Parts: sequence; structure tokens; C-alpha cells
Amino acid sequence: MNLSTLTVAELRNLAQKVQQEVSHRERDDLNKAREQIMAIAQQAGIPLKQLIQDGLHPRVVGKVAVKFRNPDNSSEQWTGRGRQPLWVRHWLESGKSIDLLRV
Repeated sequence: MNLSTLTVAELRNLAQKVQQEVSHRERDDLNKAREQIMAIAQQAGIPLKQLIQDGLHPRVVGKVAVKFRNPDNSSEQWTGRGRQPLWVRHWLESGKSIDLLRV
């Protein structure tokens, strides 16, 4: 198909038909995938509700214990994971040891 020979109206009509076909095929693909997932779950003996809930709510292992606490403000705590809080950075920049912050 040579698109350069089509009018603007014909191109818009074609674009609309293409979008409708894409939407239709995406819906079909989604339905096929859903059917396959349900069949696999049924073969494995896993209730679909459990399969969906486990995927939505990953298991929580637990909280990480606080390892450092600001001596000037006990509400400021840090587990030692992730970026250093500003108060820890200031503490270290002042030349003090992080060991003094350990809980």
C-alpha cells in the first residue's frame, strides 16, 4: 500500500481502523493469557484467588532494627541501610565517629 497516494481523510480513516484492530488484538491476547494462567493454576491445584493475592501482597519479612540514633534528637534514627540521613552526614563531617551513634 502506497500511503503517499492517500488523501488526509483516507489516512485518518486508515489510522482509526489500525487503532481499532490493535485494540482488538490486545484484548484477544489478554484474554488468551488470562485463560492460560487460569489453566496452569487449575492444573497446579492453586486457587486463582490465592495466586492473585500472593502476587499483590508480597510477603513482608520484617522491619530492620535501628542501628544508629542521633544523640541530640532521639527521634532521628537510621538502620544503616540506604542513603545516610543528613544528621549522620553532618555528624561524620564534623569529624566524629559513627560508632558513637550506634544503639
